[in-house]
Amino acid sequence: MQYLYLGIAIVAEVIATSFLKQSDGFRHIGPTLIMAAGYIVAFYFLSLALRDIPTGVAYAIWSGVGIVLIATVAWVFQGQRLDAPAMIGMALIVAGVAVMNIWSKTAAH
Repeated sequence: MQYLYLGIAIVAEVIATSFLKQSDGFRHIGPTLIMAAGYIVAFYFLSLALRDIPTGVAYAIWSGVGIVLIATVAWVFQGQRLDAPAMIGMALIVAGVAVMNIWSKTAAH
């Protein structure tokens, strides 16, 4: 269940971050409200996930998956382009999270 909570937290954070850009410095109320609600949901579900997942592991997963998802959302919906070094860097982050979760005794299995 804790990984479901973490997944919900990550998706909510990605949505919130996407709308943070759309809020244009909080000048547009609709995107600002969606952004605020997204961060509230994200941190609530992260707090639930942290009951069972070690903080460092949860944050590594949150960061790694979040980076890839927000970069994908920015590419698809905001026209952001990623060059080869950016793609390689994100792949290394994902690989690091995978290594930690597969082989580390720190990760909650």
